[in-house]
Amino acid sequence: MTNSSATAGETADVLIVGAGPSGATAARLLAESGYNVTCLEQGDWVNRADYPSDKRERDVLLAGPWSANPNVRSWKTDYPIDVKDSEVHPINFNAVGGSSIYFGGEWPRFVPSDFRTKSWHGVADDWPISYDDLEPYYTLMDEMIGVSGVPGDPAYPGVLEPPMPGVPIGRLGRKAAEGMNKLGWHWWPATQAIVTRSHGDRGACARWGTCMSGCPEGAKSSMDVALWPGAIAAGAQVITRARVREITIDSAGLANGATWFDEDGNEQHTSASVVIVCGNGVGTPRLLQMSTSSRFPNGLANSSGLVGRNLMMHPFVGVLGIYDQPFDSWLGPFGAAIYSLQFVETDRSRGFSRGAKWSAQPITGPMELLERYGERPLGERTGAAGMGLVERAVGRSFEWGASIEDLPDPENRVVLSDEMFDSSGLPAPKLIYRMSEDSLQNLQFNIDRMTEAHVASGAIETKVVDWMPAVGWHMLGTARCGDDPSSSVVDGYGRSHDVPNLLVLDGSVFVTSSSLNPTSTITAFAARAVMNLMETAADQKVPT
Repeated sequence: MTNSSATAGETADVLIVGAGPSGATAARLLAESGYNVTCLEQGDWVNRADYPSDKRERDVLLAGPWSANPNVRSWKTDYPIDVKDSEVHPINFNAVGGSSIYFGGEWPRFVPSDFRTKSWHGVADDWPISYDDLEPYYTLMDEMIGVSGVPGDPAYPGVLEPPMPGVPIGRLGRKAAEGMNKLGWHWWPATQAIVTRSHGDRGACARWGTCMSGCPEGAKSSMDVALWPGAIAAGAQVITRARVREITIDSAGLANGATWFDEDGNEQHTSASVVIVCGNGVGTPRLLQMSTSSRFPNGLANSSGLVGRNLMMHPFVGVLGIYDQPFDSWLGPFGAAIYSLQFVETDRSRGFSRGAKWSAQPITGPMELLERYGERPLGERTGAAGMGLVERAVGRSFEWGASIEDLPDPENRVVLSDEMFDSSGLPAPKLIYRMSEDSLQNLQFNIDRMTEAHVASGAIETKVVDWMPAVGWHMLGTARCGDDPSSSVVDGYGRSHDVPNLLVLDGSVFVTSSSLNPTSTITAFAARAVMNLMETAADQKVPT
């Protein structure tokens, strides 16, 4: 697909900034309901034939021009990120579909306690909404994008029934489950944003195991294939290579559009009655902070001073297990074959708050294995020594990975860099992020438990894999939702307390991070918010 024929001078009913999961959700639902929708996306369409996943030089491409790290990839459509004061570095992808191009496809829902950490466990703050509020929208999005899994996970209330049969857990999943059963710990086949039945030009999962470098089959429900074709068919327009400089406001303090640069560097403006920002937990606060005026000198929608604060990034650690039997551990999905919520809830006796979600992940090739030995001297992981590692472990190993709940801290934040700028001269976002002592204890607890799980499954060798700092794939909390304008940026429907026709619908709105992958909750929140926007349209304030 190419750029839309939309022009900069048109006025949209709704202008969306960002074509990732939340932007795609909003565009699809609004366009199918008859709204005139324009989306500005800094990136471009990516042809899945270009993905590195099925290329012989895949690992070389992923180390450079197709890296998930924008500071390494450095495409014209990227913006740099100042990470000199951050212990975790963001991974994001600017494109139609956003970072779902490179996400693993894991699609768990948050658990009920994630929305009530203050009330139930005395930790952090409660969301202004509950699991029950989002439940019908979780189900809606499962149907819309194509989700597969096994019904009946006891970790959730009611009976979750994914619309498609699950991807096989394979020998890897059975081996991981063997140890969990011995220990009496929860596990379940992972719910995936992956189709297991062919649909249109999307093939059913062929188990490439390359989910995190783009699915060449089209089976993974990245939003460019899962939502945008339907949105465009319904009339939504996407302007790609559009770098937004600021959200503009009128004399009454209402958002009236956005000023942006086209790919030739020309300044454009698109007008709209409602503006929705979907730039992720780093891009959104950056844009709001750049959008200053006499009315909003500290950034748009920032009367609370919380835009950019409470950044949460899901610290991650893995334990590799090597076994003395083959189980085809290069087969996907990647993501997870099975996952565990055994340690997801708060247990104060552990010495820290909240918990972790585990994923049993394949080791899909020699480079993935050797990456886990990156701290060793070069001579111990190349040549004959490197080949020895590969022969011993590839096909006979997998990794238990733990994503821990990252609690909000106002000192962990996104600000505008005064040292780095993008190619348009706009300030790069700067991250200031430190892991808490609580997080460090949480990580160590899960290292010990994952090692125990491998031993119970019969591993002959285990190795801790500390992924810091290269795990910033979930960026959350920097424009949090809440009922009190003094302690939140938007309300429970993503609507700005300060600017009533401005919405934020990406992971920035999260009050807490959970330890579960956030994309299903991001899209469910966006769907609920957009439904409310349409239901209350008659009362919506718009610029004159």
